[in-house]
Amino acid sequence: MVTLRPYRAEDEDASIALWLQTWKLAYPSIDFDKRVDWWRERWRTELVPVAQIVVAEQDDAMVGFVTIDATGYLDQLVVTPAQWGSDVARLLMDEAKRLSTGGVTLKVNADNLRAIRFYTRNGFTKTGDEVNSSGRAVDVMEWRP
Repeated sequence: MVTLRPYRAEDEDASIALWLQTWKLAYPSIDFDKRVDWWRERWRTELVPVAQIVVAEQDDAMVGFVTIDATGYLDQLVVTPAQWGSDVARLLMDEAKRLSTGGVTLKVNADNLRAIRFYTRNGFTKTGDEVNSSGRAVDVMEWRP
């Protein structure tokens, strides 16, 4: 059974390891090992201080997390690859929507079709296009209650 709970400081290493695992699988051509220090700094300074972070656990192990800030911006929805296609992402998304009753916005890599299908199934619509700091095209999406 998957349970949700608030993030705790001692979750940092597991969160970063899960981020690394999922992104390496999603984009094997990018060397995410070289980005871990950057990500750890961003996690500590840009996400943890401003976002509500909800952790999904199964058998006392982290299987996912979601970050949602006070503006309704969802920066990260990460689920262990072993749980891709399960209810974990939907449970985390439902919790983000519950925490951000005015709506949720996010950015997703335009070539991440699996994620885009998930967001569309969960009521999101594309509202714009951008290019991220890595030069990749991203879709801006939103959900409104």
